[in-house]
Amino acid sequence: MPKLYSSKRIIKVLGKNGFVVISQKGSHLKLFSKSGRLVVIVPANKKEIPVGTFYSILRQSKLSKEDFK
Repeated sequence: MPKLYSSKRIIKVLGKNGFVVISQKGSHLKLFSKSGRLVVIVPANKKEIPVGTFYSILRQSKLSKEDFK
């Protein structure tokens, strides 16, 4: 089973890669990357993000799994 990351860890890594929180609606944060004009939606305050959701975040952000290690 792959390692599950918390939303806090994912937001921290996205921040280090140039993403900035621009809004929050309910339990989801919207992060924006000025360099690549990318928008990523991340569920907030979760201890474990499901694998499918994590891969969706990777696809939206155009980052690799190695960026999160």
